Formats: sequence, C-alpha cells, structure tokens
Amino acid sequence: MKNTFIPLDMIFIRADGRILRIAENTVPQSEALVPSGGPVRAVLEVIAGTAKKLASRRATGVSHPIFSR
Repeated sequence: MKNTFIPLDMIFIRADGRILRIAENTVPQSEALVPSGGPVRAVLEVIAGTAKKLASRRATGVSHPIFSR
C-alpha cells in the first residue's frame, strides 16, 4: 500500500472464484504486508467501505473467465 493514498478494501479471490479473505480499510502508504491467508489467483482492490456495502448481498464469489468453476 506504499504508493496508495486512500484506504482500500482488498478482496482475495481463490482460483475457483470463491472469496478467501477480505482485508477492510487498509492503511494508506503503509509498507506492512497484507496477507491473503492462503493461495489466491487475484486480489480485487476497491475503495474502503465497499466490501461492507456489498456484504448485504452475501456474495461468496466472483464470476470472471480467469476463475474456474
């Protein structure tokens, strides 16, 4: 997050499209590692607070051609 100037939510996505972990409200310009918690294929970074807003939809996965199901 060293060169990021706003807080972000980081959504760690497994190879099958399932969400492994969400790191909410990460610290801007920090050099601290943000671990995924396991193997992932992608990380979706969105403006902080977005993950909480989307949680009401109870999303458990992401659909995109790079993810196998």
